[in-house]
Amino acid sequence: MYDLSTRKRALALVAQGRSLNSVSRETGISRAAIRSWRERLEPRPRMAPPDHPGPPSDESAYAYLLGLYLGDGCISGSPRGAGYYLRIACANAWPGLIDACEIAMRAINPTGRASRTRAQGYVSVTSYSRHWPRIFPQHGPGAKHQRRITLEPWQQAIVDTHPWEFIRGLIHSDGCRITNWTTRIVGGQRKRYEYPRYFFTNLSADIIRLFTTALDQVGVEWKKANARNISVARKASVALMDAHVGPKY
Repeated sequence: MYDLSTRKRALALVAQGRSLNSVSRETGISRAAIRSWRERLEPRPRMAPPDHPGPPSDESAYAYLLGLYLGDGCISGSPRGAGYYLRIACANAWPGLIDACEIAMRAINPTGRASRTRAQGYVSVTSYSRHWPRIFPQHGPGAKHQRRITLEPWQQAIVDTHPWEFIRGLIHSDGCRITNWTTRIVGGQRKRYEYPRYFFTNLSADIIRLFTTALDQVGVEWKKANARNISVARKASVALMDAHVGPKY
């Protein structure tokens, strides 16, 4: 045990720019003890946390990630209370989607970091930042369909500039491209016809509205199959979706 004056003398030597090794040799006190005293008696000044970085510079990646977040994403606080985790669940069936999600998340996270956690049937792409609630101000308590979901003006400006990336993110989260079929009598014979169509399903009327508004902007015709499902089936509109979105992969 060392008295307070001994500790302060060792710390004074460190404050002069001396290395822990040299102070340890001169005083006979271990480096670990000196380091511990420095942290307790003279805490290192912490860097002030950076201000909110503002709207993301990579707007295309943000529009895509916003679509994914509104569909299959959630934000939760860290157990330590210092920041937040953004998690987006991606089905194992679509490895390309998982890659695209991680790339977009790294592009938007101010730290540039993201990781993957495997679960039964899906991969959770996860990224940690103290800024996620500001980057996605739709974050809040409860399920998204149980509260109002609207875009901030700066978000709407990004979606208006990159509507296809936003649509692609929503389809990749809560949508699909399928092949329907029907039969017709032609020349006395019943023939089978197949045709592709897109579906988007979400419990939130607000998110449905954001999706259909973006479709209107790019000239895609759509119909409500029911309150939770949007269908795109017209040939020209499906062709547009194929050119800019395409099936999951």
